[in-house]
Amino acid sequence: MTRDAEKKLAEEHRPEVIRERLKIPVKQNVVSDAVLGGIDGCVTTFAVVSGVVGAGLSPVIALVLGFANLIADGFSMAISNYESIKASREFIQSLRLSEQEHIEKIPIGECEEIRQIFKKKGFSGEILEKIVDTISSDRRLWIDTMLTEEYGVQKIGKDPVKAAITTFGSFLFVGSIPLIPFMLPALEKGSQFIFSACLAALMFFAIGAMKSRVFSKPVLRSGISTLLTGGAAAALAFLVGYLLKTLFEVAPV
Repeated sequence: MTRDAEKKLAEEHRPEVIRERLKIPVKQNVVSDAVLGGIDGCVTTFAVVSGVVGAGLSPVIALVLGFANLIADGFSMAISNYESIKASREFIQSLRLSEQEHIEKIPIGECEEIRQIFKKKGFSGEILEKIVDTISSDRRLWIDTMLTEEYGVQKIGKDPVKAAITTFGSFLFVGSIPLIPFMLPALEKGSQFIFSACLAALMFFAIGAMKSRVFSKPVLRSGISTLLTGGAAAALAFLVGYLLKTLFEVAPV
């Protein structure tokens, strides 16, 4: 870490700065949803393109199948993400209601759970009892602590609507990029595929690089890793298309 970075880090951890930062509500991180949608969108459309080219079919077919899969798969992924996050939120809410009921009916037992949890963390004696008294005096804090410490879940789940919209938007945007060359009739068939492959590779690398910036990972390594993942999927699709063309003797269109 550079001296400037250390200085900035120290500045961010002054008491007054920390106090103001903690007043700001935690925002939902949609980066994972954008990355998920972007990678899958690009893989989906370029896999279709690779399969069509591998089978020797018309570029128009690549365009039609590409956009059809783009819309259908993007919507399907968005709905799946929505339902997954919604189910997670419902699960957390059910745990919250369960803990609330336990606190109302057996508060002494729930206090003992708090005591045992923090005893395992190394607290004991008067300090441990103060922790138990402090947490058990605030019903919301009590329930939140039990959710985090006993069940290992977040207190608040992600917004399923925002996650679904982010996934769908990212899927459509990134997934449409490899189809651009097939909307340019002036390009030859071979050139369209090469141009599409270059655009897809650029998108894969860019998504990996973006992910690395957010999570403080090496840009080059993350970009190449995502590029290899997408490239492998496209290569498999091309191989399947070529093998099926050979097996069934499909004539080039």
